[in-house]
Amino acid sequence: MAAPPDEIESATGGKQREQGAARWQFAITMLCDVVLPAGLYYVLRAAGVSELLALLSSAAAPALSTGYSIVTRRRIDSVGVFVLAILVLVGLGSLLSDSPRLVLARGGLFTGLIALWILATLFTARPFTYWALKSLLPGKAEALEQFWHTEPTFRRVWRGLTVLWGCGLLVDAALRMIMAYTLPVDSVPALDGLLYLVTYLVLQVITHIILHRTGVLRMIFPRRAKPAESAEAAEAEETGTV
Repeated sequence: MAAPPDEIESATGGKQREQGAARWQFAITMLCDVVLPAGLYYVLRAAGVSELLALLSSAAAPALSTGYSIVTRRRIDSVGVFVLAILVLVGLGSLLSDSPRLVLARGGLFTGLIALWILATLFTARPFTYWALKSLLPGKAEALEQFWHTEPTFRRVWRGLTVLWGCGLLVDAALRMIMAYTLPVDSVPALDGLLYLVTYLVLQVITHIILHRTGVLRMIFPRRAKPAESAEAAEAEETGTV
């Protein structure tokens, strides 16, 4: 029997809300971790601040963002604590060595460690990309778990995507380290932000292509009949014409 129109509209609205929340979260991350640090660095440099102090000051944006997230959620976020620890350690090391390039290298160091952690989740019950999917689609948690237990293709795809993101971020980390120690210091913050965007977009495009071609996207978001079509199908079923 076809789903009632109100259920179809509810499912469609839920999908739109979930996608909207994901876009909003990505926009906040881009603003705090990419746009603000680079913008603050170049403003301080234009004001005559040294490379080292400008870089250390620009790191305040992601640090404050992480701290705010921990305070508002009222719980300790292991990833957030990890980010803060990296920023503090790199900041102290840079002050002791008086090396702005060490501050620039923090992005590569952080990305590399995250990539290794992502790959390490392949040896756990659920890989990283699957948990990321569940956090983005909390309303589909039960359905996703059912797919995980009953669909081998579903499990294989999310393990493969975890390898993709882990290896992709390792490449990203290597490029950041090369930029940090070979390019002029003042050019790296802008290129660092650009690389973040390029890496994210490339991995997202590949991810969606894989999800589409393997049919996993249709599992998660099955096509719904239009309300008029649903009503016609229900009427045909009741009259026994189908």
